[in-house]
This record gives sequence, C-alpha cells and structure tokens, in this order.
Amino acid sequence: MKRFVTEDSFWELFPEASIGVVVARGMKPADAVSEEDAKAIARRLNEANAAADQHLTSNTISQNEVVAVWRDAYQKFKTKKGARCSVENLLKRVLKGNPVGSINPSVDIYNTISLKYALPVGGEDIDAMAGDIRLGITEGGDSFLALGDEEEAPTLEGELCYRDDAGAICRCWNWRDGVRTALTDDSQKAFLIIESVDPARAADLQAAIDELAEMMSTYLGADIFAKQVLTRETPTMVIDE
Repeated sequence: MKRFVTEDSFWELFPEASIGVVVARGMKPADAVSEEDAKAIARRLNEANAAADQHLTSNTISQNEVVAVWRDAYQKFKTKKGARCSVENLLKRVLKGNPVGSINPSVDIYNTISLKYALPVGGEDIDAMAGDIRLGITEGGDSFLALGDEEEAPTLEGELCYRDDAGAICRCWNWRDGVRTALTDDSQKAFLIIESVDPARAADLQAAIDELAEMMSTYLGADIFAKQVLTRETPTMVIDE
C-alpha cells in the first residue's frame, strides 16, 4: 500500500491550503489513444490556453491575483533562486502569446486543467515511486534530477518538496518535476495533484479535480481509484493498494 502524506511542517506554513488529488489507474498508453480522443485532448488544451486570458488582468505577471498568492507563498520556505509556481510558468507563456503545446496525453490533460482554472497541477507515475509520497519541509540533500537536466540538483535545507524513500519527486513545492517519477507515454497509474493556497477558491479546486478525473476517464480509459481534497483535518490518503 502507498499513501500520500501531507506533513505537519507543511500545514504549519499553510494552514488554510487545500490539496486536490486524483488517482487514475489503467491508463491507455499514448499509442493506444484513438485519433478522435487525441484530437479532443488537443482541442481542450487549445481552449484552455485561450481561457487562461480571463485570469490575466495585468501584463505584469506578478500583479495577477492568481500569481500573486503564489509569489507570497514561495516567500515562506527556502527555494532555489528563480523558482516559481508551475502555474505562473504556464500563464507567462500565455501572456507572451506562446501557448502551451502538447507533450503527451496525460500531461496535456493536466496542463489543460491548470490553464483553465489557473491552479498548479502536476502528475507522477505511482509505479515509479519508492514507498509513500510526502509533502513537507526537508532537511536537504534529497536526490533529484530535473526533467531536461543532466546533473543532479539535491534539495536545500528548509525547502518544501514532494519526496519519497528514494529522494525528491518535485522541488520547491510544484516548481520542477523529476525524471524518475515523471509520467511517460506508457504510465499506467497516475498520481495527479492540484494545489490551492486561497480558501476563496475552494469551488474552483473542486471543479478542477472533477474535470481532471473526467478527462482521464474519458480519453485515457482510466479507472478513478481515488478523488479527494486533503486539508489540515484530513492530511493523509491511500493512493495505491
């Protein structure tokens, strides 16, 4: 059995945060997704790129409310220089007229949700995880190789990150994903996560996890093993049996 555990060190920093989780199992490999479904995913990603404009009321990325709350959040823990929330990176591309493109079906689906709702969304391959996945402040030195990098960059002392028994999974909360547990064309079990630090967006978070689960089921034929919102009162859940 594998669990997702949000540690006390996280809730001490963000007592009003909410973490939405979808666990999808039995996903089709990328080459088994029908042409019709692939086109539907592409269409929804394009629509989400367009819909993201509604969250951008300023041409200065940091002055948009959905980004400003994360800039504030990132001041509360140790980060690598220049680290930003993942949704800021996506919205910055939209602001510059450089829409987010296709990577693979599962990643395209979670990027669609991130853009549409302006919330950070990520995904990891459960089968690649070593033991439980934990979100909390680390003592540093956790092994980590980021996607696109050739050299390891271990975590810093005081950094907030996702990690398992083998090292970090995603650094600086939701900034950079690692190679080891990244979703691939052949991943069958996905741990999908949506984070919110703004209690006023509870309804948006629920709508986002509902739509994420719907897309994974509709287009990738996934069985939704779990769909849950974690809070300080409910900090742990089972993600695999």
